[in-house]
Amino acid sequence: MLLGCIGDDFTGSSDLANTLVKGGMAVTQYCGLPDGPAAPGVEAGVVALKTRSVPVAEAVEQSLAALDWLLAQGCRQIFFKYCSTFDSTPQGNIGPVIDALMDRLDAKTAIVCPAFPGTGRTLYQGHLFVGDRLLSESGMQDHPLTPMTDPDIRRWLSLQTPRKVGHVAHADVAKGAEGIAAGLARELAAGAGPVVVDAIADADLHAIGAAAEGLVLITGGSGVALGLPENFRRAGELAGGSDSFAGVDGPGVVLSGSCSRATRAQVARYKTNHPSLEVTADEVMSGKTTVATLRAFVLENQDAAPLVYSSADPEEVRRAQGVYGTETLAGAIETLFADLAGELARSGIRRIVSAGGETSGAVVRGLGCEALRIGPEIDPGVPALRVEGAELALALKSGNFGGEDFFERALAILSEKGAA
Repeated sequence: MLLGCIGDDFTGSSDLANTLVKGGMAVTQYCGLPDGPAAPGVEAGVVALKTRSVPVAEAVEQSLAALDWLLAQGCRQIFFKYCSTFDSTPQGNIGPVIDALMDRLDAKTAIVCPAFPGTGRTLYQGHLFVGDRLLSESGMQDHPLTPMTDPDIRRWLSLQTPRKVGHVAHADVAKGAEGIAAGLARELAAGAGPVVVDAIADADLHAIGAAAEGLVLITGGSGVALGLPENFRRAGELAGGSDSFAGVDGPGVVLSGSCSRATRAQVARYKTNHPSLEVTADEVMSGKTTVATLRAFVLENQDAAPLVYSSADPEEVRRAQGVYGTETLAGAIETLFADLAGELARSGIRRIVSAGGETSGAVVRGLGCEALRIGPEIDPGVPALRVEGAELALALKSGNFGGEDFFERALAILSEKGAA
């Protein structure tokens, strides 16, 4: 294994795996820390964790365990993947995990670049944009678990780490790999550890990848991984691609727990042509909505690919959090989706589309997946996935990703005909 990747959620991990597959690497995505060694032929291993919103100490512990496993597989470079909207709070978890990885690897510097221009995430003068809006005006300021109220990634990261945060501005990035390398060296000499690097186009990301050839640790969104496979290819270390992907025929379902603007628009569109059932906080906490009631609804409508969703608007989310507590409510809904996914798979559902990072992590946990094969891209950052050893195909979508017709297209691509 050449490149070892640690993802802080399952949607982001599949996003990263998708990028590396398109770059020509043989990739396996692992659902949590593997029990044994990697199979032969894996060039990039992506260990998908669910650490984005857990306590800091737990996130650090799990990330270091993943690092140790990846190093044991022979990885020479480590990539820490987090969301392209830098989802975190001032108390963590991105900064503490970067610190722990730098300490364990004895890394003097680490690139920080959440940019993903293909999905509208760009980084300029250290500020993160979503489309033409600053991050803090993009809807992410209303995220129920990690509200992003400051678009300055340098300032936000500085709240999370005792290390000095550096910056390589786009004026240096525009000079290519040599300009970026010079900028990184300058920031290191000035005492910086993690260094925020601007990127506004894919060409910038390819240049960052080239500049990162000799670095042991890179962090960011999946976009910055665009340029990494070429380093290994140039050294003659890639075998030439991954295994073929086969879709799965059979009943499908959409499970949505994201409250993002994009997902709510996708839910609204899908509801017009498919049976749907809303999961409300009050009904979950009162016990009115259960796994049994949801399972019955899905199986009654399985021929029409039904939708089960908990994608309320921000005002309703805040009200429910005030009544039940943020962590208690989130845990109850995630457990519900996890148990539901397991029941549906045992009941013959063969294609599952999941929306939302926390929801997708719960779905994968409920299914008991160990590893995923990466298939064709459905939308930028969202590949089709096949569960190793099972007749089950998945799409794990980050909340803000995908067009309004994503759900229908995802279900089609997950089928054998669509994946062909």
